[in-house]
Amino acid sequence: MHNFFISSQNISNGKIIISDKRQAHYLKDVLRLKIKDKVIAFDEKQNSYNCLIVKILSDKIILDIKKTTQPLGNQNRASLAIACAIPKKSNMDDIIDKLTQLGVERIIPLKTKRVIVNLDEEKSQLRLIRWQKIAQSAAQQSQRITLPIIEPIQDIKEAIAESKDYDLKLIPTLSGQRKGLREVLEKYKPRSILVFIGPEGDFTEDEVSLAKLAGCVPISLGSLVLRVETAAVAVASFIRLNEDR
Repeated sequence: MHNFFISSQNISNGKIIISDKRQAHYLKDVLRLKIKDKVIAFDEKQNSYNCLIVKILSDKIILDIKKTTQPLGNQNRASLAIACAIPKKSNMDDIIDKLTQLGVERIIPLKTKRVIVNLDEEKSQLRLIRWQKIAQSAAQQSQRITLPIIEPIQDIKEAIAESKDYDLKLIPTLSGQRKGLREVLEKYKPRSILVFIGPEGDFTEDEVSLAKLAGCVPISLGSLVLRVETAAVAVASFIRLNEDR
């Protein structure tokens, strides 16, 4: 059964309405879902919804919620999403594997100005299918109860625009005024966290400024310059270990 992320703002009166063009395209044209197909949706609060597709229209998809499940396990844990710039070679495969093992609920492969990997639509869809299979394997190995949501590749502007539902949004960067990760986590005590991980060469000034306008907090990951895959795993590891103290 397919699963995907949905904002809680799209849920009303026992229904989920998907009007986002990118997500509707993914469900209709990539997954090729039909009316009466069953799917599972997750929101930023870690609630899961067993749904039935009841309408597929030109501008939206409507789901009936058949069952709602509240988050289980460690209630001290925040819902964690990582939006990670796509690195060179096959390193994104390793990032998906490690973040799945660390319990990240949502992974967003990110296209930024300094990302040098260019994929057309067909290659992007094939890469997404591969990443989902890697996540399934990693979840089984780590004995996760739920699978992470692996999103289609998003432009950073799109990801920032869709980040409003998170309690805390972080953007590690190499310059400017920044705070420490531990300091921010202790101050906000969030229930949902979204972290943007930049490419080699860091985010551009414009990207950081746009993120700050959307409420992202610039943070430092220390004095060393980390590779993309190291930064993503380090952030997720720190957040999870900090919660388990």
